[in-house]
Amino acid sequence: MPEPTVPEWMSAQLADHRAVAERAEALLPEVRRAADALIRAYGEGGILYTFGNGGSAADAQHFTGEIIGHYKRDRRPLPAVTLSTDPTTMTCIANDYAYDDVFARQVQALAKPADVVAAFTTSGRSANIVTALAAARANGATTILFGGGDGGPALEHADVALIVPSPTTPRIQEMHTFMLHAISEMIDAWADDDQEYV
Repeated sequence: MPEPTVPEWMSAQLADHRAVAERAEALLPEVRRAADALIRAYGEGGILYTFGNGGSAADAQHFTGEIIGHYKRDRRPLPAVTLSTDPTTMTCIANDYAYDDVFARQVQALAKPADVVAAFTTSGRSANIVTALAAARANGATTILFGGGDGGPALEHADVALIVPSPTTPRIQEMHTFMLHAISEMIDAWADDDQEYV
């Protein structure tokens, strides 16, 4: 069977992925800060709340799964909730208030000072993301922004900003996956009683 022809756009996108990944290395200290913030929250009995729109909602749910389940090693489960996975609550808020409020109202009801609220957004400009981060700050929770480009208005409400240096949605989401995996690995090490956290 002959080798399939690889289209130029595919090679170009892979080259772009590599270039963004190299630039994102500068974010590793901030990734560590995000892991430390979560570990501190869990040490105080806190909960992680995640959310996003579209593909970013899937990333938020992915993060929650790694935290409640585990990443690469068996360890105790940790509390995390994805706010975009309850259609009854979301449609209730959207219908009775506005779609801009679907995450903020949940954050207002649930988030406390010991908690971490993590938003996933490629633009940082979605009103429901910005208002939810502002609500988390108002409640005293620690905020983590998985963003891209210039961070958008959401950046103003982020205690820890993981802003991928790219304007391209797929490249941003690819780096978000790497970052949530790196954070999950550090949390696994901390939550595993047989492993020293470093």
